[in-house]
Amino acid sequence: MSKIKLLILLLINISFVSCASNTGNYNFKLSIAYIGGEYDGLVLSNQLKSHLNSFGMFDKSSKYEIQADISHSQNLYITNIDNTSDREKIDSFVNIKILNIELNCFTHSYSETISQFYVLASSDQFISNSTAVEEIKIENTNYLVKKFVNSLSEDAFVCDEQK
Repeated sequence: MSKIKLLILLLINISFVSCASNTGNYNFKLSIAYIGGEYDGLVLSNQLKSHLNSFGMFDKSSKYEIQADISHSQNLYITNIDNTSDREKIDSFVNIKILNIELNCFTHSYSETISQFYVLASSDQFISNSTAVEEIKIENTNYLVKKFVNSLSEDAFVCDEQK
């Protein structure tokens, strides 16, 4: 009886593993062009490479090249009349285009903005302010890259001169 139970559990585990390891059939590969923006550009480039690799869509010699830029802006946001709870709003904007190198035309365009707040510490000497800013920028970049990769489909790779 225990052998039957073990065999059933083994069969269930194999089916879960086979479903979890299926990353999808993507017939297109993408390369990544240089992304400026110092540290923020490096984070975006690394996130793109990581996510594309995990789906098997990254190839340095692909005819489709990702051209991207990212920017972050910070604004003070006062939440009440007493000015006791200052917050800082961080907006992250990403603009990504996919260039067909062979035909020299853009096949896909993606632009997105995301915002987050954090409670501002009362002094500039607290490390928590700069740490919060860096963590939010990385989280925003990761979120934007995930949305971009999920927006990709094979139908989007048609040259359109108006893009």
